Amino acid sequence: MLMKRTGCYRVAAVMVLGMLACHTNTRPPVSDWPSHFGFGKTATSRQIDSLNISIAPDGKGLPSGSGNALSGKAIYLAKCAACHGETGAEPTANRLVAPMGDTTRVKTIGNYWPYATTVYDYIRRAMPFNAPGSLTNEEVYSLTAFLLYRNEVIDSTLSLNAVNLPKIVMPAKKYYVDDDRRGGNEVR
Repeated sequence: MLMKRTGCYRVAAVMVLGMLACHTNTRPPVSDWPSHFGFGKTATSRQIDSLNISIAPDGKGLPSGSGNALSGKAIYLAKCAACHGETGAEPTANRLVAPMGDTTRVKTIGNYWPYATTVYDYIRRAMPFNAPGSLTNEEVYSLTAFLLYRNEVIDSTLSLNAVNLPKIVMPAKKYYVDDDRRGGNEVR
């Protein structure tokens, strides 16, 4: 037992000394560091482009494809309902839907998100939770259409695509203010 405790104290002492070394600038200067560390490889332009899937609020970056709320409902039930409930309106921490006039102040897609393209972008890169990035463009358009329909933003018959998705005006957009500050890390 004493030996185990001594080992723990040694590990703790090494950690404290390591932290002190970092804070007292006793590490070698950057000029003494090797040019590479012998692992990994330089990414190709094609690899970088395959991961650069950002969608701008104006729709720049939206892929081809289309989808509608009816198809989206089937996909939602199969791939989303386990976490978000069968309708998306259940009072859970993962609530997605709040009908117009809802007074619960729960932040959902319909009453909080400023751009419809952000819904597409988020679903595409982060959902489903257990397999992010696994949905096809058509599945993402369909899920976006279903969620916008359920939040009473679009009609159930609208087929979403790269042309009409950026034109959708979200109810919460009027509450957002452009950041016009200058002199810092500006996003323009």
